[in-house]
Amino acid sequence: MKRTSSWKWWITGLLLLATTINYMDRVTLANASVRVTQEFSLSDQQYGNLELAFGWAFAAGSLVFGFLADRFRIYWLYPCVLAGWSLMGMISGWTADYMQLLLCRTLLGFFEAGHWPCALKTTFAVLNEKDRTMGNSVLQSGASIGAIITPQVMKLLMTEELGSWRSAFIVVGAFGLLWVVVWLWMMRGSGLDETPRQATSTPRQPLGEILLSRSFWALALLITGTQTVWHIYRVWMMKFLQTGRGYTEAAALDFQSAYYISTDVGCFLAGVISLWLVRKNGLSAHDARRWVYAGACVLTSLSMLIPSLEKGWGLLAVLLLIGAGALALFPCYYSFVQELSAHHVGRLTGLLSMWVWAVTSPLHKLFGWIADTNQSYDQGLVIAGLAPWLGVIAMRWLWAKRAPSDAGAEP
Repeated sequence: MKRTSSWKWWITGLLLLATTINYMDRVTLANASVRVTQEFSLSDQQYGNLELAFGWAFAAGSLVFGFLADRFRIYWLYPCVLAGWSLMGMISGWTADYMQLLLCRTLLGFFEAGHWPCALKTTFAVLNEKDRTMGNSVLQSGASIGAIITPQVMKLLMTEELGSWRSAFIVVGAFGLLWVVVWLWMMRGSGLDETPRQATSTPRQPLGEILLSRSFWALALLITGTQTVWHIYRVWMMKFLQTGRGYTEAAALDFQSAYYISTDVGCFLAGVISLWLVRKNGLSAHDARRWVYAGACVLTSLSMLIPSLEKGWGLLAVLLLIGAGALALFPCYYSFVQELSAHHVGRLTGLLSMWVWAVTSPLHKLFGWIADTNQSYDQGLVIAGLAPWLGVIAMRWLWAKRAPSDAGAEP
């Protein structure tokens, strides 16, 4: 089936919408964290357990759906996982106690994990190599859009009543069910599940050989640092602003939207700068991604300023720059994964996601313990901002050479 460039970007836009919904369901808890901990009388460590359960379930789901994405039709698999996490988000609004909420967050994490193998299989199939960092930037920018929208939705739906956070969970979850209908209608007859040309023109490298390669473990370390900064700030920002710096709930929600606007700008610029470095400066696509990643690390390292900053515009400006750098890391990582193999995109995405969620999810429990012990969130935020440099070091010393890959989909 002949695929036009506009068709490919329409698909990318649909993936952006899926990521938006994914993050809307995910960040409702973070935005309602103070209310939830008050209603259920939770310590910071117990709140951290909710994120720990989500993360470990996400790790399990990444493995399951990563393998399923390479085996079954994305046309059907994708809407199934999206409907699954949307329903879990809605049911979270009807929970009566901490254990029920914990179960819902666990199942939410399991189904949300299916988004990334399905989405990356799609961008891999429809975009050529030079365009993939840009395409993955568009895909990932949905995380910011979802995080921008959600605080404003919650401000409209929440009242002075402590438990009014529940309606936001139900409304946000319902958005995903609408996406399923749009996907099935727009993608019918698209030929999405046809085997990409690059997968038929390159030799099949055994998965076990890839997993033992230095390049795979370079990416395992890179995503560990990337995930740490993004999710520590995602989960703990509201509590840091309200409890740590004395902002009101309304002010903190407004800043959440501003923060995620900044992350979206950073993510989009990562794609634009990568394209510019390739097309105007003659760098390879791989080298362009490495430079963009290192530049994003410089921005996240501004976390070192947080302990010296009190409530005010200086603190907020630093947080905005950290956010821009944090999300700019991800499109580079996704494109590195797509370089590893033309045949195992879903499996590799799932395995790396399983690894990083299993390794980093306990950090929320540790972060909560540190906050409870020191009565401060500052130290944990500083460390999280420096974590992405692990990826720069790993790519320098472990990525021996570019793995055999494809020449990209037809433009």
